[in-house]
Amino acid sequence: MLCGLLGGDIFFMKLTQIFATALLASTTCLTQAAPIWQDFSITGLYGENYELTAEPEQSTATFEYAAKLQYGDFFAFADRTTSDGESTTYFEVSPRLSLGAVSGQKLELGPIKDVLIATTWEGGENNNNYLYGIGFDLAIPYFQFAQLNFYRANNDFQKDDYQLTFSYGVPFKLGNEDFLADGFLDWSTAEQDEVDHASELNWTTQWKWNVGKHISPDTRLYVGIEHSVWQNKYGVKGVNENNVSALVKYHF
Repeated sequence: MLCGLLGGDIFFMKLTQIFATALLASTTCLTQAAPIWQDFSITGLYGENYELTAEPEQSTATFEYAAKLQYGDFFAFADRTTSDGESTTYFEVSPRLSLGAVSGQKLELGPIKDVLIATTWEGGENNNNYLYGIGFDLAIPYFQFAQLNFYRANNDFQKDDYQLTFSYGVPFKLGNEDFLADGFLDWSTAEQDEVDHASELNWTTQWKWNVGKHISPDTRLYVGIEHSVWQNKYGVKGVNENNVSALVKYHF
């Protein structure tokens, strides 16, 4: 568990890494309680217009877990991607600590319904980034959920930068059919180091049709597409991705 990270080699990490790791660990520890609700899902994706992959075609299996806890919330996912026979794994772990729940006060103002300490651990092939900052839960008409997080990113292989993340879900109906559009928008600052890192914008939305209700009321099976627009992918200036992937998603 993250609570046991503070040992041995940690003293050789940069001060900012220690702070980010400790914040992530403490947030996870404080949010370890019986979930108010939780959700686990598996998604299959296939697209043919990816950039900076072995081939433009890529298939992805995504495993997601989300939970609402007494003192915050928790979200994590792992992507297993395959392109031209080469497979890689990328994951994110994002616990957030509710300052409203901890203080017992309602931290509400206009559309802001709560203020949280936001943390994320990004991991991949020999790569770990630690993000820490402040988050807001928002109440927006017609949205199932909306979250806005501002991060300082402590990066392994490039200069540290800042990131804004907006995640959202919007349910809607067409006739008797139920649909859901959900996704995220990531924006990060440009930084100059040994290797320049251009400002990135990644806007990814999944457009999903609930076909599961035609099987049974409790079957949560979705089909649809994922549309990703990624400017300066991975911070590489001029590498822009515009990809539509076929999608199948099942919630357990």
